[in-house]
Amino acid sequence: MARKRRPLVREARPALDQLKASVMKEQGYHPDQSSPDAVKYEVAKELGIPLQEGYNGTLTSKQAGKVGGQIGGSMVKEMIKMAQQNLSKQ
Repeated sequence: MARKRRPLVREARPALDQLKASVMKEQGYHPDQSSPDAVKYEVAKELGIPLQEGYNGTLTSKQAGKVGGQIGGSMVKEMIKMAQQNLSKQ
């Protein structure tokens, strides 16, 4: 069953995509502003994981987690850093 990852606030999607693009750009990747999810293929290629468009049922959970963790983990670290900066301003 496919997971549908939707933000609680639908209007937040463009800002999340922008965050993903900026975080991945900081890490040396070349995200496409019109399709920020495409950076996962670049990450997978660098990690040696055979991720491709379409069906990827042959990937192990460990392989998929390495790709998603690289991207999502970086985004979470950046969000925590932003929150700490906002708290220190108050």
